[in-house]
Amino acid sequence: MLPLPLVPSPADVEVTGDASFPLADAGVTGDPDAAAALRAMLAARTGLDLPDGDGIVLASAEGGPAESYRLEVSATGIRITGADAAGLFYGVQTVGQLVRRDGERWVIPAVRIEDSPRFVYRGVMLDVARHFHDVATVRAYIDRAASLKLNVLHLHLSDDQGWRLELRSRPALTEKGSAAAVDGAPGGFYTQDDYRAIVDYAASRHMTVIPEFDMPGHTHAVGLAYPELAEAPVTDVITEGSTPVAGEPYTGIAVGFSSLRVHDEATYDFVRDVFSELAELTPGPWLHLGGDESLGTAPEDFAYFVARASAVIADLGKTPMAWHEAGAVASLAPGTVGQYWGFVTPTDAAPQHARAFAERGGRVVLSPADAIYLDMKPTADSALGLTWANGVTSLERAYAWEPSTVVEDLAEDAILGVEAPLWTETVATLADIDALAFPRIAAAAEIAWSPGLGPERTWESFRSRVGGLGPLWTTLGIHFPALEEVPWTT
Repeated sequence: MLPLPLVPSPADVEVTGDASFPLADAGVTGDPDAAAALRAMLAARTGLDLPDGDGIVLASAEGGPAESYRLEVSATGIRITGADAAGLFYGVQTVGQLVRRDGERWVIPAVRIEDSPRFVYRGVMLDVARHFHDVATVRAYIDRAASLKLNVLHLHLSDDQGWRLELRSRPALTEKGSAAAVDGAPGGFYTQDDYRAIVDYAASRHMTVIPEFDMPGHTHAVGLAYPELAEAPVTDVITEGSTPVAGEPYTGIAVGFSSLRVHDEATYDFVRDVFSELAELTPGPWLHLGGDESLGTAPEDFAYFVARASAVIADLGKTPMAWHEAGAVASLAPGTVGQYWGFVTPTDAAPQHARAFAERGGRVVLSPADAIYLDMKPTADSALGLTWANGVTSLERAYAWEPSTVVEDLAEDAILGVEAPLWTETVATLADIDALAFPRIAAAAEIAWSPGLGPERTWESFRSRVGGLGPLWTTLGIHFPALEEVPWTT
């Protein structure tokens, strides 16, 4: 018998041997938000529109770990009990994965599941700067991520190619800095109402939005709007992609060439304006200042800038977040969260920089580029994606790593969680997102939620369980590639 198609793998599962529960005559009672999510999931999967009534009970019970749930399925009914609203929602997602055909009936097998997450932070990142993605696309990605019990959406809102969020204190950022994208694709930006709609929609799926304005590097678009704040491009650091020209939109994929003017006080007026307005728009606790690939900025200038920018965010009552390079800054604001994007087997000083965040009272999010950068090619013949992070990155490689062993001497309680970034140099549509994110996003979700690698969590089990999700993903409209690594259920 194939394992149940559950991803991420629950903490504890028992198949009871009782008869399956038939959905055709079932009703739903209990928490209205969870009931709406369950009805939508089952309607998409089966076409059934379940009424109010007996059969499926959705309840809350205090006392369990945050985001945990208990699922009990017998021949006579289903009961999902959540420790909180998020736990109930995740129990609903598990029910959606269990639905199967039995002849002409839709049924759910009899199981008992006790489940809770390993890490509190389970994220995905979507780069909307290299290619802009509209609100509908972001909402669709939220749905996809939340269905796998991911709970953070990190939005990369600015880069050399464009600035993507309207700020009333600095209107020129979108008036002059939002029109470009990679390879001349259309640019764009979110109005403040658009951004609020994304934040609210994410919250309805129990996801927290983390906005990122990347600086002091990756700021060529800032220079289009406010040239007095930007240094001239440093072109001798470019190893691939076209050469930027000061004052002209950039549509290439080179990195590291841009910088803000670190010793000009007007720059810090800008930083305060930007993050003050962003803090007002963002209910979540984190604001991301970027801080990666500042190759055109001298190390001492980088340190001066990051110290001041992180202090601005902290003074706003938010927790600063930065890529791991910022860990080299001795005067980084205490409590700043670091995001590690080095390799699973590190090749440079990235682990040392990551540990520095914990030493200063912060924690670390793990995003090893050669494992869960979703923009890496999944196969050599993939039309989308890049290969710089030891690519090609297969599904097996995306799965076969353990967070506690990546950064040596980093305690487990110093790991805030796991995030799978999707940079969009080659990604212009929702179909492109699906083609690169799936099924590897499922590996990231399992690593973030489930207990560590061991007898109950193996590659062979995972590939079989992912294969069993093919019918569900198809009915949800996800355009996933049928990788040969996976024995797909048809």
